[in-house]
Amino acid sequence: MIEILRHLNWNPLFISLKTGFVATLISFFLGIWTAASLMYCDKRVKAVVDGILTMPMVLPPTVAGFVLLLIFSLRRPFGSFIFFHLDIKVVQTWLGCIIAATVISFPLMYKNARAAFEQLDVNLIYAARTLGMPDIKIFLEIILPNCKPGLLSGTILTFTRALGEYGATSMLAGNIPGKTGTISQKIAMVIQDGDYKTAGIWVLIIMLISFVIILFMNLLGLEKAAREKTWK
Repeated sequence: MIEILRHLNWNPLFISLKTGFVATLISFFLGIWTAASLMYCDKRVKAVVDGILTMPMVLPPTVAGFVLLLIFSLRRPFGSFIFFHLDIKVVQTWLGCIIAATVISFPLMYKNARAAFEQLDVNLIYAARTLGMPDIKIFLEIILPNCKPGLLSGTILTFTRALGEYGATSMLAGNIPGKTGTISQKIAMVIQDGDYKTAGIWVLIIMLISFVIILFMNLLGLEKAAREKTWK
């Protein structure tokens, strides 16, 4: 095992971590903005938009990847336009990894943010408005601090989902070593080659990362519960 680790190519880990961080960053701001925008929408509109935004969470990742491939392929109008006019290529690039991971992981951030916002005591918002606080200040100083646990758990879940994304990433970005080859793709590739030892090492690595992240989230939850018990 030590010999395998010594000769292991760590590019898949770096690519997965970079993709996970960028996808989480995008999903964090986009998910909060979307959830906040839907807070006071009509229920029917909210139901339709919510269904569209959470669809990648229930669809097979390969289906989402196929849809993304249809959108960004150079044979399609949009993909051709952004390539020839904006010099942006998505298919078989690291940008494709980011887009695929963001699309798949975004619903987790959005759903957690929406749940956190809906559980917030609206009387806090009404009181702040009565005191003349502008909406942006209410959002930054009242809503976000009180929704911090939900937003934090959404961020952690989003990162872990983006880190392990495989299906959509394979469809859109491919498996180019050193460029788009993530841990999940590396595991699938070495298993096909019959190299179960290397696959096992990568499985242990991603399991360890996932466990540390989940443990961190659980410890934060215990700390929050302890603080609430102290306040009571």
